[in-house]
Amino acid sequence: MADGYFITSKDADQVEMQPGVYRRTMATTDEAMMCEFFLERGATVPPHSHMNDQVGYVVFGKLEMTIGNEVYALNPGDSYAIPGGVIHSARAVIDTLAVDAFSPPRNDYRTEAR
Repeated sequence: MADGYFITSKDADQVEMQPGVYRRTMATTDEAMMCEFFLERGATVPPHSHMNDQVGYVVFGKLEMTIGNEVYALNPGDSYAIPGGVIHSARAVIDTLAVDAFSPPRNDYRTEAR
């Protein structure tokens, strides 16, 4: 890591959260956290909620996401916003890479951050 301001993919370990779902905690401040998520085709993130606001962006692939009662198929370039406390889930239609930001940072994701 270069002086704490710059993080490369070599600085952030990829963690398999569950089968086919991988997270890399890339950058964290006191107020925000950015994570990269790679989901293999067919992998799912089960319904859950957390107190953190979450916004994300699909880099490549296709992600079917449920936020509250709404279901939407997200393609590259699409983004999403999830207020804290709202139940959400996801399923990768094909191999998918998404980048998410959390505010405040998720303490349970800090363990992999440098």
